[in-house]
Amino acid sequence: MKKYSRRGVTRVLWLEKVADASHIPTRPELTAGTDLTNAIASIDGWALANQSIETPDLGSTFDSSIPGSDKADDSSLGFYEDKVSDEIEQLLTKDATGWVVFLRKGDVPGSKSMDVFPTRVGSRSPNYSTDNEAAKFTVSFSITEKPTQDAEIPQAAVAPASLSK
Repeated sequence: MKKYSRRGVTRVLWLEKVADASHIPTRPELTAGTDLTNAIASIDGWALANQSIETPDLGSTFDSSIPGSDKADDSSLGFYEDKVSDEIEQLLTKDATGWVVFLRKGDVPGSKSMDVFPTRVGSRSPNYSTDNEAAKFTVSFSITEKPTQDAEIPQAAVAPASLSK
């Protein structure tokens, strides 16, 4: 086992388009996305939880349960504000829809480490502070459909072979 830290490895992308119904982006769709990684200050949520159903019965003193429906946690990304550019603020406006893609082990084609969350931006709010820290803002997301987890990262485009003369 080779352990690693997500910092410096994991990539986070915003995609405005994913054509596949199972939410697995193609390489051109990944390339067309916006890489948010270097602006991210914090990550919260982005996980599925099962809401189990209790099934106690008269024949046992043990309260058993069965799996119920799945639900995504409330999710957000915290960003550093850019004093010059407002690209992220313009991209992630309230009600904007798109896909947040986590490449957990980096952009490693063939790795089954891509999680794709269909989302809608719920809010974007500046974080005001008098502390000695960088200016930040938080974007809250609603997960609108079941996310795709552990998808295979598509292969990078291969340049056409040159003709030998």
